[in-house]
Amino acid sequence: MSYPPGPQDQNPHGQQQPGFGQPQQPQQQPQPQPQQPAQPQYGYPQQSGYAQNPYPQQSAAGYGYSQSGVGEPAKYASWGQRFGAYLIDGLIVGLIPTILIVIGYTQLISQAVHTVQACQDQDPSTCQPAAHFGAGTALLIYGGALLAFAGGLWLAYREGKTGDTPGKKALGIKLVRESTGQPIGFGMAFGRRLLHFIDALPCYLGFLWPAWDAKKQTFADKIVSTIVIKSK
Repeated sequence: MSYPPGPQDQNPHGQQQPGFGQPQQPQQQPQPQPQQPAQPQYGYPQQSGYAQNPYPQQSAAGYGYSQSGVGEPAKYASWGQRFGAYLIDGLIVGLIPTILIVIGYTQLISQAVHTVQACQDQDPSTCQPAAHFGAGTALLIYGGALLAFAGGLWLAYREGKTGDTPGKKALGIKLVRESTGQPIGFGMAFGRRLLHFIDALPCYLGFLWPAWDAKKQTFADKIVSTIVIKSK
């Protein structure tokens, strides 16, 4: 004969306890969820303690050139700047030699005319005029030519070592190697000056070429791979 369960057999929360002899079911424990690593947020400090810079640094060596030789496009000097620098250099280096040479040739022509007139006053049929080339006249002509050559060497040295001359420095431009943006050295600078005779053929076309060339180069610049850029 069965009896209804008494109050002592019931759970105070209304849950029935297992009877005598019945095994208890083990209570399920919640499984821990694996934690996901925190994603760094843009603009917040990382482990180093500094905010991550979203823009990589760019290093540059020389004017407009990176260390690898590839950088921002160079700012080429205009034809007017190049021509102005050429005039300034010509006045500084070539003014005195030009004056000496002009004086020397003036004396030479005057002496030749005087000799011809003196011969005509005598018997023109027997007189053979000879031009007198005095030591002073020779000194003026050859001395002026030597000074002009020395001035050209000095300009080539300046261009090769630093890339500028007095005229280029005054107008804010400089001569550099196209591949590296560095000075080209005395030897190449001197050879480039010798190659300017190509720029003079025909009708100084090579000197006018930078006016419309994409890299503002003369024919000599294209041969030795040099460019003239703005340094200011």
